[in-house]
Amino acid sequence: MLTNNTYIEMKRFDNTYFVRAGILLVCFGILFPGFAFSQQKQLLFLDSCYKTAREQYPLIKQRDLIEKSRAYTVSNAAKGFLPQLSLSGQATYQSAVTEIDLPIRGVTFPTFSKDQYKAYAELDQTIYDGGAIKYQKEAATANADIQNQSLEVDLYALRDRINQVYFGVLLQDEQLKQNDLLQKDIKNSIDLIRANVENGTAIPSSLDELQAELLLQEQNRLQLVASRKTYLTMLGQFMNRVLPDNIALQVPAGLLMQDGVKRPELSLYDSRRKSYDVQDKILNAANRPHLSFFVQGGYGRPALNLFDNNFDPYYIGGFRFSWALGGMYTLKGQRQLLVVNRQTEDVEKETFLFNTKISLTQQQQDIQKLKDLIGKDEEIIVKRVSITASDKARMENGVITVNDYITQLDKEDQAKQNLLLHQVQLLLTQYNYQTISGN
Repeated sequence: MLTNNTYIEMKRFDNTYFVRAGILLVCFGILFPGFAFSQQKQLLFLDSCYKTAREQYPLIKQRDLIEKSRAYTVSNAAKGFLPQLSLSGQATYQSAVTEIDLPIRGVTFPTFSKDQYKAYAELDQTIYDGGAIKYQKEAATANADIQNQSLEVDLYALRDRINQVYFGVLLQDEQLKQNDLLQKDIKNSIDLIRANVENGTAIPSSLDELQAELLLQEQNRLQLVASRKTYLTMLGQFMNRVLPDNIALQVPAGLLMQDGVKRPELSLYDSRRKSYDVQDKILNAANRPHLSFFVQGGYGRPALNLFDNNFDPYYIGGFRFSWALGGMYTLKGQRQLLVVNRQTEDVEKETFLFNTKISLTQQQQDIQKLKDLIGKDEEIIVKRVSITASDKARMENGVITVNDYITQLDKEDQAKQNLLLHQVQLLLTQYNYQTISGN
């Protein structure tokens, strides 16, 4: 038999046990945090979706390839200042050779062979190239900048696609919450009407109408859950991971609209324009004189002494000057073409800014419109909640039918659904504005 003292002792034991158990769980959680919090619902943030989608997008691999290509091109261009070694050789047979037929007593002139041979190596060192190598390296860097900015434009486009999917999930979440509240209201009404039916103050068909409405809302919930899963699957594909169905998406805070445009396309236009400046420098370098030093060493018959028909080694060294003037004919036209290309880039940039500002203006108008709609939604909901509450009491007292009450309940639910839709659309429009402006 349990006495009061026994109960007190057991209570003391229970408290001690639970305190010790709690301490052990806390310690275990510190040592193994992944286990301790493994049952917590995961929370996903919009910024992390942007970052992960960017990192996992297959096109991001192109960045390393662009950098490698730039490094190789610059390295190859820089090697133009290294000494250039070339090897050459030839063997010829000619139908006639030079003969000296002078009748001079005591003097014998050599006879030349019709087969002649020559093998030599030449080392050429550039001294002045007009800046051609320098500008080739600048061109390689400029081209890499263009490719990187083009890649940045493609990656930035992911933000808009992420916005559509992310806020699509949020809308389904809010609609599911509203659906749960609506089902709860219907179930409460079912309990009341069931009691009235049992008491004989309500007809069974009234209960059937409420139960049919509950089934309809359960069906709507199934559709919302399926739609949410579709959006969530698409979001997971962008992030290259499987997102669990119970993951929660954090509702981002509203944004303040900032003036100005900072899109990556603007940097792309600037990079292209700079590349034309480099091309202009290359044109100038191509029409400047070139100076180099060379050394040639070889072995052949005849060598440098044409009167010696034996195989001999030889060498020769000096400076080589060249100036190709043919490019002067087209230099002016090529420069004019570069001017046209620059102007084309300026027009494209101006057009992009014009279209972007029009889109931002439209987004601003949509934001204001949605804010106004939300204000009206809140006023409508207040009225609908009051009407539904009144009709619920009237239904319970048998003044109106269950069908009349369900009609008012649907109108209240529709008003709340409109508010949820407009709230999510407002957030989506604000983040679309941010994406379009690049701020």
